[in-house]
Amino acid sequence: MTAAPPQTTAEVVSSTFGNRLDRLEARPSPGSHNSLWYWTKTVPRRKVYRNYLLMRLARATPSLALKNWLYRRMGMQVGKNVSVGLEVTVDIFFPELIAIDDDVIIGYGATLLAHEYLQREYRVGPLFIGRGATVGTKSVVLAGVRIAPGSVVAAFSLVNRDVEGFVGGVPVRPLQARERSELPPRARG
Repeated sequence: MTAAPPQTTAEVVSSTFGNRLDRLEARPSPGSHNSLWYWTKTVPRRKVYRNYLLMRLARATPSLALKNWLYRRMGMQVGKNVSVGLEVTVDIFFPELIAIDDDVIIGYGATLLAHEYLQREYRVGPLFIGRGATVGTKSVVLAGVRIAPGSVVAAFSLVNRDVEGFVGGVPVRPLQARERSELPPRARG
């Protein structure tokens, strides 16, 4: 009998839907100060410096293919035809915990995190964005979150829990899409 092949982060996270905190691993601060003070004891400096440079290059290039290549070099799982806008910030400490499925759009200036440094502990957890989802401009997606396939996150949202459908706000909540007939005449186009 052969062992089952190891699952990718995308497969593990996409198979679960629930409380993001259940997917976070809490680790105690290695010293008496807040946990971010000790980031060099939690992640190798070389990895962080390398990822920072790759992320800065990805933020500035308009080439979608080059961005995706740079993100993959950081350890992220990036699907086919992923479109990441300019100035998007991705986690430089734990990018290997971020999985973006095929045909995802991430808007200008969004932030994708896979860690949380707190006063007495730090937490890490996978972030998954499902196939065909859209994350709006300047949105922040926290560690441990799962965005269901086809979901739309409105601009300037804080995604602090698993979401599906059309969502937005701070914190994120379900939104109702307006019918075209409800829009003012000017917006109907």
